[in-house]
Amino acid sequence: METPIVQLIQGMLAPGLMISACGLLLLGMNNKYSLVVNRIRLLTEEKRKIFHQANIDETDSNRLSNIELQISHLIGRISLVRNAVFSYSLGVTLFIVSSVLIGVTINTPTVTFDWLIVSFFYAGMFAVFVGIIFAAIEVWKGYRILKIEISEVHKAVD
Repeated sequence: METPIVQLIQGMLAPGLMISACGLLLLGMNNKYSLVVNRIRLLTEEKRKIFHQANIDETDSNRLSNIELQISHLIGRISLVRNAVFSYSLGVTLFIVSSVLIGVTINTPTVTFDWLIVSFFYAGMFAVFVGIIFAAIEVWKGYRILKIEISEVHKAVD
């Protein structure tokens, strides 16, 4: 027969693993957030430099419109990253609550707590799933922004 402490550790293991997994997802999203913010800053700086030129020719005008288009897409992309980070953070919170409830039930096992634990755990899984959807959409938008940048290079070559 297992001791209660072993049961407690086994019960808390699944939420603990999910907390760790969400931590890795959050690390990746925070890195992506920094990269997108940096890209917006670089494009904004380039836009300022073009505006401060004495003569703005057609090439500069095309570049300005391209920059503005990229910035508008990047702003949408940063919102998706923010939503993914929020969803992952919510998932971590829900997994922590389910883990704490598992610890509480070791001394007072009730059916109500069991249902509550499972509800918090499933809600955490759903939050992670929503975060993954936001992250996938963000990757797709990142590809579209890259195509905008490349299209300008192709126009200059032609």
